[in-house]
Amino acid sequence: MNSIENFIRGIPKAELHLHIEGTLEPELMFALAHKHGVKLAHASVEELRAAYQFDDLQSFLDLYYAGAAVLRDEDDFHALTLAYLRRAHADGVVHVEIFFDPQTHTERGIAFETALNGIRRALADGEREFGITHRLILCFLRHLSADDAMRTLEQALPYKDMIAAVGLDSSERGHPPSKFTAVFERARREGFLSVAHAGEEGPPAYIYEALDLLRVSRIDHGVRCEEDPVLVERLAREGMPLTVCPLSNVKLRVYQRIEDHNLKRLLDRGLRVTVNSDDPAYFGGYVADNYLALQRGLNLSRDDIAQLARNSIDASFISADAKRKWLGEINCFVSAY
Repeated sequence: MNSIENFIRGIPKAELHLHIEGTLEPELMFALAHKHGVKLAHASVEELRAAYQFDDLQSFLDLYYAGAAVLRDEDDFHALTLAYLRRAHADGVVHVEIFFDPQTHTERGIAFETALNGIRRALADGEREFGITHRLILCFLRHLSADDAMRTLEQALPYKDMIAAVGLDSSERGHPPSKFTAVFERARREGFLSVAHAGEEGPPAYIYEALDLLRVSRIDHGVRCEEDPVLVERLAREGMPLTVCPLSNVKLRVYQRIEDHNLKRLLDRGLRVTVNSDDPAYFGGYVADNYLALQRGLNLSRDDIAQLARNSIDASFISADAKRKWLGEINCFVSAY
């Protein structure tokens, strides 16, 4: 392992854009399919991995939702989450803010609390074993109706102490954030923070809607903000975090090559950009792999990498004291180099 890779893997960082269902590696998918007698569309791990060639977001989602069908009981969600935390720990992650999609599971008859309890149990185990702190974010599937999202929010209300925020994911095209204004207003009244996917496949207008109508604390993706210079200036001025997922963007053809990615330009313009892995089992890399790809493709300096790590802590939902602690740890780590 070379010096820059040691630096990237070692520097303390948070991961803020991670779909736990998107960490389902083919090996675990086949094991759970065997456990539950589920027939998969692919005959082997190798054949399934070979199918991970996507033309756009929807072609990925079709495979993603099919894979999630093997998640049936609490132990499945526990195994899935703990496997992710083990990888995150090896990548220097000290805090995670994990998305989960209850509608993906309740639609097929899995109880809301089955997924929640399995994930939460693994997060507690991961904190004990690896020292990784956590927040959980419930995401609404935007291709479903706002009424369905509201019902999901109501299912979550008895578990408010376990869920820090609500988010918005799935198919972006044709499903603007404004579709969910009432749901997010209700979530805010109930004490939830909020985030939303916007500006990945959708236009800059979706970012404006997420900011002004949903009143989010972070924009997930947001890379198309660059098409609107006024929006870029606003994001920089307001310090609005963007949870960017570079390998995902390339895999889904938002960019043809990592060398084309705009993260470095956004960082240089003062935007609070962070680096995340999105759905790493499908997109070919966990968080350190994303940092490494960016460093090689965009020639990021150690100062750039340190700033991205600081941004991840600053943009998180942890306390001010915890932020000061981890920012100090980052500074100490950088000084040692």
